[in-house]
Amino acid sequence: QVRLVESGGGLVQAGGSLRLSCAASGRGFSILTMGWYRQAPGEQREMVAVVARDGSTNYSDSVRGRFTISRDNAKNTVYLQMNSLKPEDTAVYYCNLKTVPWSNFWGQGTQVTVSS
Repeated sequence: QVRLVESGGGLVQAGGSLRLSCAASGRGFSILTMGWYRQAPGEQREMVAVVARDGSTNYSDSVRGRFTISRDNAKNTVYLQMNSLKPEDTAVYYCNLKTVPWSNFWGQGTQVTVSS
């Protein structure tokens, strides 16, 4: 059984910063990718940033240059440093883990609210 525990959401003013963390625990899996998705009210869930097993990263156009994803392999933890936050970044942020053998896991979500 794999478990994802997220932390770090909250309320911040526009232009501010937040750092999200997601720790994966469990047995019998190898990480393929870890990443962050977000879902705003009335919108579909969208990819924010993903880091692969080889360390390669992928960002959505809307956050590239402002957000940085990183991973601590020893701790099975992924981080999302969010700088220059905008009100349109307001959403529930979900940690995602894809594993080998293939499985897809989601965290419980953490609210990020950016006030103008």
